[in-house]
Amino acid sequence: MALWDNPDVELLYEINGLAKDAPTWADRVMEYIGEYGIAVGLVVLALWAWWGVTRKRESRDEALSGFAGLVWAPLAAVIAIVVNIPIRGFVERPRPFMEHKGVEVLVEGKTDFSFVSDHATLTMAIAVGIFMVQRKPGLVAIGLALLEAFCRVYMGVHYPTDVIGGLALGTAVALLLAPVAMWALTPLVRVVAGNARLEVLLWAGAAAAAVAAGGRAVGRRGEGEPRRTRDRDLAA
Repeated sequence: MALWDNPDVELLYEINGLAKDAPTWADRVMEYIGEYGIAVGLVVLALWAWWGVTRKRESRDEALSGFAGLVWAPLAAVIAIVVNIPIRGFVERPRPFMEHKGVEVLVEGKTDFSFVSDHATLTMAIAVGIFMVQRKPGLVAIGLALLEAFCRVYMGVHYPTDVIGGLALGTAVALLLAPVAMWALTPLVRVVAGNARLEVLLWAGAAAAAVAAGGRAVGRRGEGEPRRTRDRDLAA
């Protein structure tokens, strides 16, 4: 089959070709982002979502549901990776650099099957889980998952359809199993919320916000005190 008859391979060469033309430092940055950076970013976004949920303590049921959703996000990723195991074994698609010459490989040692991408699956499952809890960090997380998919092709370790399949698998698992997961996880979160020693993990954001608000209130009172003192002095 000619190259132009296979859009998947053609797009692989187009994206991976950017790695050949890029300076070495840029390739190293993309390698780090594709292997570790996106995962770190998702952890930060999950903490952002957790902070937003903790500030809803006045709406306890909504907050507890949000906590359960944040627990579901990494669990969805694990389940999606497990689901991918038989898929990869059934398709048995070799890595692109093993079948096509001229592919620039930024990460060595990838000898397992290519379809579907574990990285794309995992990141999208977590991103969708975050999105279902908090929209703003969730949208950023989905953007990072798409960047992860691009990085895997750029690095020469996946075909475009590998990462597209991973994005679809991660999304499907996170969305389709969410009702059952929330039904099971929400009661567990309620138990944790009722434990005096563990509830600080759930409501730390609300406590910090209250402390910050109290500090601002004290600051405003402090600003007014000299004027009241002067007023009393003048009245005397």
